[in-house]
Amino acid sequence: QVQLVESGGGLVQAGGSLRLSCAASGRTLSSYAAGWFRQTPGKEREFVAAISSNGGLAYYGDSVKGRFTVSRDTAKNTVHLQMNSLKPEDTASYYCAASTLSNWYSGKAYDYDYWGQGTQVTVSS
Repeated sequence: QVQLVESGGGLVQAGGSLRLSCAASGRTLSSYAAGWFRQTPGKEREFVAAISSNGGLAYYGDSVKGRFTVSRDTAKNTVHLQMNSLKPEDTASYYCAASTLSNWYSGKAYDYDYWGQGTQVTVSS
């Protein structure tokens, strides 16, 4: 099993940037595809971004395309989410997840096996 811990959340003004990190332990994160999801109270978990196990493929949710970038740091067993041009509607709890499934790019939360506890991102207007 792999354990995931997110960090890097916080409060930022609209137009600003944040970089989230997802550190893995227990197993090598490069054995898994990795994804980022976000959730606000009362809403379903929303797909943000995903990256293949070797880092060669990345997919993004429509609402973040062109603003967010997902990447891997294999040496540090970590996945990052660089978030630029943040908007108030990006405010949410952000979760890192890992998938062993071939359809990891589906954008569906149920295709991910392991989850972190989340980190809060708040964007003020």
